[in-house]
Parts: sequence; structure tokens; C-alpha cells
Amino acid sequence: MKLSLVGRWSMALFASLALGLGMTACGGGTIGYMYVLGQQYNQIAGFKVDDYTGNLTQIYTAPYSSNGAAPVSVVVKTGGRYVYVINQGTGGSANGPGTGQSIALYSVGGDGSLTFQESYQSQGYVSEWAQMDSTGTYLYVLDKYAPSFVNSTGKYNGPNTDGNGAITAFTADATTGRLSLVTNAQTQVNGLNTPFWEVGGSPIMSKAQGGCLYTLNTAYTNGLQTVTPYTVGAGGQLVFTTTGNINISQTTPGVQTNITSINGGGSYMFLTDAASNVIYGYSTGGTCNLTALNGGTTANQSGTSNPSYSMVDSTGKYLYVTNQSTTSTVTTTPFSSVSAFTINPTNQELQPIAGSPYTVGSGPVCMVEDPTNQYVYTSNYNDGTVTGKVINPTTGELSVLTKGSTFAATGQATCLTISGSVD
Repeated sequence: MKLSLVGRWSMALFASLALGLGMTACGGGTIGYMYVLGQQYNQIAGFKVDDYTGNLTQIYTAPYSSNGAAPVSVVVKTGGRYVYVINQGTGGSANGPGTGQSIALYSVGGDGSLTFQESYQSQGYVSEWAQMDSTGTYLYVLDKYAPSFVNSTGKYNGPNTDGNGAITAFTADATTGRLSLVTNAQTQVNGLNTPFWEVGGSPIMSKAQGGCLYTLNTAYTNGLQTVTPYTVGAGGQLVFTTTGNINISQTTPGVQTNITSINGGGSYMFLTDAASNVIYGYSTGGTCNLTALNGGTTANQSGTSNPSYSMVDSTGKYLYVTNQSTTSTVTTTPFSSVSAFTINPTNQELQPIAGSPYTVGSGPVCMVEDPTNQYVYTSNYNDGTVTGKVINPTTGELSVLTKGSTFAATGQATCLTISGSVD
């Protein structure tokens, strides 16, 4: 078939527009950039996320150095222009930070590439997690151990003395992404504000939600694990609520909890308990208290074991829980999986979604949803992969991507994040 001159011009114009928009015959353009941390080589894997298929394509300059040791948490600043990587460091303890503990700042290029800017230090020892407030103005870094004050140095650089953890707060500059320390105006020593806020013992994860900041503390106090609630006030200040530390009650008599994650969305908060393989559901209020939802505790789905993380989707209708192993002896049952539940809007009870649990890579650690709410991805520690799934917006069911759901990331993949378009 011959095309007229006008037809050939039209096709050429379309091809030019497609290239300009990043479109190809096999995909629908890039909707975001994914960054996956890997502990084996202290690297950051980078991918473009395809709109049409959810497929991941490596950014040509990736992987990147984490500029520290043992990266564990990653945060994208609102607007997508800056990324913060939390390096836990190696050899850290209650006596001091380990080698390579740092907060590494990166700028994001128009093609999703990362450029290292500089590093910062949190005030505590053994970094575990980080969160930003809803405006993207303040970064809160969680450390397992809070330091003690040393008179001879006039600084908080002594060994931990009470077993509690610490939150270090920073202001993130809107133009450069650079961090400035926010000191605790409520607590002073020798007339100086302390450079951190204390939380419960051995915290492992935090969650900023609805003007509140919660930390999950794994140490046992009177036989119970706890959550520390703070309200986020003016200037990034954290105010300890009148509620005090919140006790997590045992669901199985005689079995201590092993809470592995805290996460939520909207007015919901969920904790995963690996000891009893259950999910604790809460509602959050203006005082940052946690009130048990109707039904309170929900058993994880049959055959699953060792829940490690949870995620509420952007609509607040579905809850997904990653499971690192299984109790089933049936060979067709996946070793690692994602359980899926609907959240009943009337009574807040969790109902299993048909077809779940869904197979993912080995040892999932984190889970994220893409900016257009079409796809979810897990980072898998044991095999260093990312698993992608399509979300059915009507049912919450997950299905495989059309071009394959497994993508090689980097050794010992920890957490991941997705940045949308760069503003």
C-alpha cells in the first residue's frame, strides 16, 4: 500500500511525538523511576517504570554507590528531585556508630539518574529507617540506640545507657535538598537543646501519617513490645503525646509478639506479627493514639509465614502483606508471597482477596505502589530481585505483568521506592 505525501508526513510527525514522549511500540512511556537498595555491594539499582506494561528498564547510569555501608531505607522528597539513602553502617552497637553509617543525598536527573551530593550524620547509632513529613519539608531518621551526653566533650557521643532509640530530625531545603539539623526545643542539657528525640527500646521502623510519627520498638517492656507516638509540630518539632508508649498486647497466650513492621494509610495503621502470623489493625486519631479496629487481630492467610511488611494501596481499599516463608509442605505453594485483603469501609474488618497469596521473589522486605496506581512491586532480599504485579482496581487482585514480573536488582535487596515525574 502506498501512502500519500500527507500520510507520510503524518506518520513521521507521530513518530517524532512518540520519541519525544518516551513512547515505543512496546510501551507507553515512563511513569516513574524506581530505586532499589542492595546491601551486598552497597549499591542502588535504578529503573524506569513503563506505563503500559509496568516493565522495569535499567537506567543506563545505574547502579550507583550508596556512599555508605549497608543501605536499609530510602526516601524520595516531594517533587521527586532528591533522594535520601539511609546507610546503617557495619559494626555499630550501643557504644557507637558503625563504619559507613550515613545519610546520602542524591539529586535526580530528568532521565532518573542519581548524582551524589553529600552525606550527613544522624545523632544516634545503627540507623534503621527514615520518613518525611507530608509536606516533604522534614526528614526523620530512626536509630536503634540514642547516645548519652559526655561532659568532657559537651556532646552526645557517649555509649547508650537506657536501651532507647532516637529520632534525628532535619529540615530538607526546598531548592537544594540539603539537610539542616533540627534540635529538640523541649529538652535541654547545659542550656542547649538536645539533638534528637528518644523513643522506645530497639526501634526498627517508623511511619509518618496524619500529622503523627510512630516508631515500632522491638524491645520488651514488662513483656510487651511498644509503639512510640509523636505529633509533628511547627518547625518539625516532635511532641510526645499524652498517650505515652502504646503497648502491643499478645494475641496468643504465652507467645511473645514479634512485630516486624508498622505501616498504614489514611486513618488505618497495621502491624505485622511474625510470632503468631497475624495482623493488628488500628485507627489513628487526632492525639496520635492507636485504637484497635473492629475485629482487632486478623489471621494471615493460610500457608503463609513470617510476615515482614504491609502496604495500604492509594485508595485505602486494600491491604497487602509480604510473607518471607510458608508453613505449607505442598511444593506448589510459593516460598515467599503477598497476602491481599479488602478493608471493609463499614466495619474496617479485613477480608481475604480471592487468589491470594501471590508468588513473589525470595525474602520480600518492602513493597511500593507506582505513582499511577496500576502496579505494585516488592524488593526481595534473598535473590536480589524485584517482583512486579498489576493491581485490579475493582477487586484488589494481583496478576503478573504482561512481559514478566521478575527483574534483577542488586545483591541482598532491602527497601525500594518510586519517584514520579521530576518537578
